[in-house]
Amino acid sequence: MGLNQTPSGERIHIGFFGRRNAGKSSVMNAVTGQSLAVVSEVKGTTTDPVYKSMELLPLGPVMMIDTAGIDDEGELGQQRVGKSISVLNKTDIAVLVADGCEGLQEEDLRLLERFEERGIPYLVVLNKADLWGGTDLLEKGGFGLSDEQFQKLRSEDRILSVSAMDRSGIEALKERMAGIYRTEDRQRQLVGDLIAPLDLVVLVIPIDKAAPKGRLILPQQQTIRGILEAGATALVVRDTELEETLRRLPEKPALVITDSQVFESVSKVVPEDVLLTSFSILFARYKGDLEGQARGAASLSEIRDGDRILISEGCTHHRQCNDIGTVKLPGWIRAYTGKEPEFCFTSGTEFPEDLSPYKLVVHCGGCMLNEREMQHRLAQAARQQVPMTNYGILIAMMKGILRRSVRVFPELSDSLGDL
Repeated sequence: MGLNQTPSGERIHIGFFGRRNAGKSSVMNAVTGQSLAVVSEVKGTTTDPVYKSMELLPLGPVMMIDTAGIDDEGELGQQRVGKSISVLNKTDIAVLVADGCEGLQEEDLRLLERFEERGIPYLVVLNKADLWGGTDLLEKGGFGLSDEQFQKLRSEDRILSVSAMDRSGIEALKERMAGIYRTEDRQRQLVGDLIAPLDLVVLVIPIDKAAPKGRLILPQQQTIRGILEAGATALVVRDTELEETLRRLPEKPALVITDSQVFESVSKVVPEDVLLTSFSILFARYKGDLEGQARGAASLSEIRDGDRILISEGCTHHRQCNDIGTVKLPGWIRAYTGKEPEFCFTSGTEFPEDLSPYKLVVHCGGCMLNEREMQHRLAQAARQQVPMTNYGILIAMMKGILRRSVRVFPELSDSLGDL
């Protein structure tokens, strides 16, 4: 990711779905004005989802996703279909591309049902309008849809004709994508609503073996940006210089935000009347369900020897010798519970559909996941009645500072009772 590029987790994810040879890749290329995906007359050219980040007006920063055909065949083909369906977990806008000459088939109709079930804003695009007549014939309906389905799509402005070949209808497609995506759904703030202009916010960032060389990690970058956008001041300091830095300040900071792995030592240094939280807890609120994850952390008291705990990260990175996910967290959990659970680990897009083998899921802040995917994982755990929490919340609870760490969120602090 370039230094000035919007993080993938903050981009609107647009997935293009449909049967093989419907023209998904061609339509996506026409929308972007670039050859992002390979186009061929041979069915099944797209095998795995293809991701491309870009700016797409009038939507802004987006992640375009081209998927394999949902009618792929054979054992390998079914694996590709599975990967295409899994893209729905992160899709903010779904575009179902069908060959207008053939109309929607059974697989297309099942996809529409999935869009509806998941509440994903979607459009139905009848491609190859240059071959079947386009807008004039679209008014007559049909295309494999019942009269009720067709009228619903027409009344909601969700069906249109396009031609990837001559680009007719492409601008209308872009406008409708912007129209069905509700920008108010993305109004959550990471930190800006917790502070006032000119507030001083101290960020505690340890520089150890696990810290990336020459840069800050994404949660730290995004938090600094949120503080600046609020008109406040960000003061960044290592944990080793925190105490002396606070002593030299002419006034107490409005808020201290720390890396979770030094939560305990930072809590001892920061005065009790100063609000304190962590980057991970901010992200739990920003992309997930902070209250639900706080309650999930309480289930740690029920862990027994041999119970399986899943520790999941939303990104992939080189593991350091004292990695927080695979080394520090398991060690703290053993020390806190006095038990010997079995730890399992996933990263990136890997996240089990079946969570029933686990007594607890501990997730990272999810800075590399978009909100829809993080919400999907939380909902998946809730449906299967598996408690789920995140790194910062669990660490704060184990160190006895959870209530202090959520005091910055008054509505949550009051609802947590004795946690």
